[in-house]
Amino acid sequence: MEMLPRLGGKYDFEIETTSKPKAEYHTDTYYALDLPVAPAMMVKDEIVVEGKDIDEEELEAAIRRHLGLPNLPPSEKKSLLGRMLGK
Repeated sequence: MEMLPRLGGKYDFEIETTSKPKAEYHTDTYYALDLPVAPAMMVKDEIVVEGKDIDEEELEAAIRRHLGLPNLPPSEKKSLLGRMLGK
């Protein structure tokens, strides 16, 4: 979750965090709310990810879509060997 304050400083959006004991996410009452399976991230009404962790690039892309901003170019992630060789 440390990516949220960083992205909050970059984009103007409100963060709401919901945390419950794990058992509460597996009740009929919770399922009736039609919310995603925890852990999950939503941007407005879009379920970005549920039941697993999310990477920062995927979350930032969802935020940018919601704000009507263009996509960022894909980052150039280099392998360890590529960084060592300067490629």
